[in-house]
Amino acid sequence: MTGDGMGPPPGPAQEQLLTLTVDEHDDAVVLTLTGEVDGLTAARLRDAVTWALAELDGRVLVLDLTAVGFLGAPGLRLLFDTAALAAMVPGYRTLRVVVDRNRPVPGPLEITGLDKVLALYHEVSDALAG
Repeated sequence: MTGDGMGPPPGPAQEQLLTLTVDEHDDAVVLTLTGEVDGLTAARLRDAVTWALAELDGRVLVLDLTAVGFLGAPGLRLLFDTAALAAMVPGYRTLRVVVDRNRPVPGPLEITGLDKVLALYHEVSDALAG
């Protein structure tokens, strides 16, 4: 989380499966995920995404999944729902998702067809540049 107390509420201290970090820029909110996105962690991620969408104020939302080691069906559904929600945010410009070519995230995105729905990037810097 951000050091200034802003950002979505952290999950329970004992949860070690998913870490969420928020980095706010003038033109973007970057939500970085580390760990696993599954049935146990999807609700926390949904809360963080909902918060980030409410905070955009015309900025880009970048979801950095490069450190995600597992992306299960609840995470895939969340990405699909996030794309739909983001399209309804007033002043919304775009949703950008960053994935590492060598991690387990791109495969499920391709199998489900989400790679055709989401704007995918391989580096956060590229997603920020658009």
